[in-house]
Amino acid sequence: MYFDILMPAILFMVTIAAMFLGKRTEAKLKATVEEREFKTRDSAILVGMIAVAVSVVMFVPSMAILAVFLLSYCSLLFTVTYVFSDINKKRMLIYCGVFIVASVLAGTVGFLGVLPENLRVIGTLAFASLASCAFFALLYALRSAETKHKWYFAALSPALFLLLFFFYNETSLWFPYLLDVYGILFALLIVLYLSTLFNWKTVFIFAGFITAMDIVLVWVTGTMVQAANAVSGLGLPVLVAFPTIPLIVVEGGILLLRLGLGDFFFAGILATQTLKKFGKKTAVVSALTMSVSFGLFELLLLNPSDFDALPATLPIVLGWLPIVAVKMLLARKQKTPTNATSPSA
Repeated sequence: MYFDILMPAILFMVTIAAMFLGKRTEAKLKATVEEREFKTRDSAILVGMIAVAVSVVMFVPSMAILAVFLLSYCSLLFTVTYVFSDINKKRMLIYCGVFIVASVLAGTVGFLGVLPENLRVIGTLAFASLASCAFFALLYALRSAETKHKWYFAALSPALFLLLFFFYNETSLWFPYLLDVYGILFALLIVLYLSTLFNWKTVFIFAGFITAMDIVLVWVTGTMVQAANAVSGLGLPVLVAFPTIPLIVVEGGILLLRLGLGDFFFAGILATQTLKKFGKKTAVVSALTMSVSFGLFELLLLNPSDFDALPATLPIVLGWLPIVAVKMLLARKQKTPTNATSPSA
């Protein structure tokens, strides 16, 4: 019997990271949405919009899909980075140093032969220009005595992403390595940014609607699988791909399992709201049970069965519900007043 422990472990680690980073960043990120929260109607509309988007994506031209996704990714990177760009000088050095080193490495690796010959020179120059921009942005920020949000810091992260995507998209470095890095990064950012919009009530409504939608689009119509193949075929980081552990060899190659960013987002939202409602211990346990449940459902894909695809929201919600149900039951029992007899006169 084949099984896998790597993807459930990655789901658990990303969920835990999103959960605790969310606690530290919630105050600043919530200000960007003006302290708003989803209502019941908003949760239903969000799921409906997702269903419509998945259903029509196959009929949209590839260039339009590419433009929309790249714009969304860049907007997310810029917005989150800008919110936290009011940093001290020590963190400025670290932040800009990361982009300078990453740009120099990307340009050097491309020049040494990873990039196609027709893109080698222009790619090297592009990454060298980004490294220079990061250096001059650092110098400018260090000369300024004010601690304020810096748009030129926020612009570095989408610029690096776009350069890596356009120059390395067709190379062996993009899939699966850079794709996985950006896939996990975007999964974390989506959870951090959107988790502020949910509360304990709306997360239940969202969980029910999104799970039902996922089951229909994966097991009934197959639309979700077709849409995922269409979008991932463009090289966009809409999923992560990792080999199984233990390794499974199929047709002379190593089997790669894929998991969409929406599933990471779903698990992260559930764990984040559990943390707010019941505390760290219950949230960590729920993240663990979600990952274990997902690993058990993976057996349907890795071993002979009638299933070619898995609506990952189903095992995630099935792993989460028992933990919160028990916790809610215990909390209700603790709040139930005991009948006390009044003393006789």
